[in-house]
Amino acid sequence: MRQRRPIHPSHETIPAPWSGFSRRTALKGLAQFLLASPLLEELAAAEKDWGKLPIDDLINTFDFARAAKAKLDPLAWDYLAEGASDEAALRDARQAFGRIIIRPRFLTDVQKIDLSTELLGKKMDFPIFLDPSGGKNCFYPDGELEVAHGAAEKNAMMITNGGIDDLITSGNGPKHWWQLTTGSHLRNETTMLNFAEKLEDMGCAGICFTVDIMHVSNRERSIHNKFVRRWCNDSAIPRDSSGELIYSEGDVPWQTGGYPSRPFATPTWETVKQLRDLTDLPIMLKGILTAEDTAKAVAAGMNGVVVSSHGARQLDHVGGPIEALPECVEAAAGRIPVLVDGGFRRGSDVLKALALGATAVGIARPYLWGLSTFARQGVARVIELLRTELALDMGMAGVAKISDIDRKLVRVRDYSLWGPGPIR
Repeated sequence: MRQRRPIHPSHETIPAPWSGFSRRTALKGLAQFLLASPLLEELAAAEKDWGKLPIDDLINTFDFARAAKAKLDPLAWDYLAEGASDEAALRDARQAFGRIIIRPRFLTDVQKIDLSTELLGKKMDFPIFLDPSGGKNCFYPDGELEVAHGAAEKNAMMITNGGIDDLITSGNGPKHWWQLTTGSHLRNETTMLNFAEKLEDMGCAGICFTVDIMHVSNRERSIHNKFVRRWCNDSAIPRDSSGELIYSEGDVPWQTGGYPSRPFATPTWETVKQLRDLTDLPIMLKGILTAEDTAKAVAAGMNGVVVSSHGARQLDHVGGPIEALPECVEAAAGRIPVLVDGGFRRGSDVLKALALGATAVGIARPYLWGLSTFARQGVARVIELLRTELALDMGMAGVAKISDIDRKLVRVRDYSLWGPGPIR
């Protein structure tokens, strides 16, 4: 007679998860699970024709991103969305916000929410400004001008790349505007003086010097796409009737392998001190990421710094700017305002930055998504969405005005309290 083998514990019969349930009950449970799952929301979003939705159906900045991706040439989208190299800093810029927790205060009077604040003696209706961004014509014709109109409509501060002189002199442009320089205006005393005097005559609020683009990074999405940067200075991505890219004589697509070099010496701290001596205009340095450079900015007579990683499009692996903000605020010690940009998509993101000591928060990709979809109206709509989200979040957090926001409004999540690794 054949012997029966002992049953190993791992072979023991275990009741199925759905035993005792009818098929109908099981299907009902599965349906309830799916309805509560973010996956279903993602699937529903994927089915929408985002490029054809009216502006009022785009309810947050992420909706504008989906609509922009649907409308733009794929190469223009990659140029807008990409970061440098591994895009680690691009991911960090968003993920860092998840570690910052709001600590709400209840039973405070939040009947009226006041977003007004002050930057270097000028009133801002809300602490959100428009960052400079090159290549806007890949997203919409006369992109810089359209953005300026959107900023003017919402009375938003704008740092312009230039090219809106006629709008400014007409009196219909942004009332609070700064002029960007990447260093080309600072090659010698003559160029600096001419640059500053022109801005003074035009009523410019100040000079914003972007310090983190002395060399241009590898933007590998665009390199794979054989993208020519000149295209976004002109009008759009050039294609023939069959959709093939059109290259003109002299076009050189972005590529890797070229050893970095510059035709002129790059600016130094002595350069910005010289600029300081030549103009009474306020000067901000954009691209600061450390306490040490913040302290140097103060010592050089700068009027402010913008903590920024250039949209994660320059040096990679620098983390998120919101992570660098506290040390820069501490180094400034109240002597100069500290602004910040990088990864801001929600009013709650802005609130967290203000709690960590920022005077104002810059956005670029969100308003570019608005520009790509509905021109100046899209820019204005994105500003309005972020402004109203900030006001609502302030009301729910128990702070009625900007001066009520302080460091105690947030805490940074300590994952070590929960053992190895982040909470999943």
